[in-house]
Amino acid sequence: MTPRRVLTRKEAMKSMKALLCLWLLVVLPAAAFSARAAQGLLLEDLTWPEAEQALGPSRVVVIPLGAAAKEHGPHLRLKNDWLIAEYLKNRVLAAADVVIAPTINYAFYPAFVEYPGSTTLRLETTRDLIVDVCRSLAHFGPRRFYIINTGVSTLRALKPAAEILASEGITLRFTDLLKIMAPVEKAVAQQPGGTHADEIETSIMQYIAPDSVDMSKAVKDYHPEKGTGGLTRDPQADGVYSATGIWGDPTLATREKGEKLTEALVSGILAEVEQLQRSTKR
Repeated sequence: MTPRRVLTRKEAMKSMKALLCLWLLVVLPAAAFSARAAQGLLLEDLTWPEAEQALGPSRVVVIPLGAAAKEHGPHLRLKNDWLIAEYLKNRVLAAADVVIAPTINYAFYPAFVEYPGSTTLRLETTRDLIVDVCRSLAHFGPRRFYIINTGVSTLRALKPAAEILASEGITLRFTDLLKIMAPVEKAVAQQPGGTHADEIETSIMQYIAPDSVDMSKAVKDYHPEKGTGGLTRDPQADGVYSATGIWGDPTLATREKGEKLTEALVSGILAEVEQLQRSTKR
């Protein structure tokens, strides 16, 4: 066995300096980047004394809302809206000085109850859930709230919730997906129509969570609306007939379209949050 050579004092100091330089070059920048990566705070990660400091009157509170159990055809998962809400939450967290409350994963989704696994709350329950969460947090100081809303039917509950809170001096704003994405959707969409598990939504998922998409099961399923019901598996019933739970043509989806749609949505949400931050503090 070859004897192990003992480093001289000079060689040891040189090695220590090299390790210190490596630490300064790699570890510190990584830590600094991590500190910069999140502008906001996740409420769930704080202790109550930390929450007391964070929840001041000047702070906007953001609440993600996305179903974790709602059908999205055979090619997307039941937690599709929750995945979108979580993605948008993280984008807002990185860019805005806000407190983000835990994601709400149940709400008013009456159009999908014929498809196994889908859940819905009553409109009044969803309205009151939002009101109660905002009231609870407003008690500690914040008077301005923003819902990252990933649904369409949820607007019917969010609007009366905002009216109730406004009467108490609390401001509630929320995302209108169709409105924010309308210009980009008009530019990229090829499908004849539809708004659910379709070309648009599937493109978004291909961009933000490609592992959750199974394009081999995506099919065009687009029938005209008949009456006032939601999606239905019964071709004779009122509503929109859909054997698959799809309304539109997801076979036309691409990641490139999804990137354009998602970035437009993120920009729109951040603009609305910034506008809320700049509004008069009550």
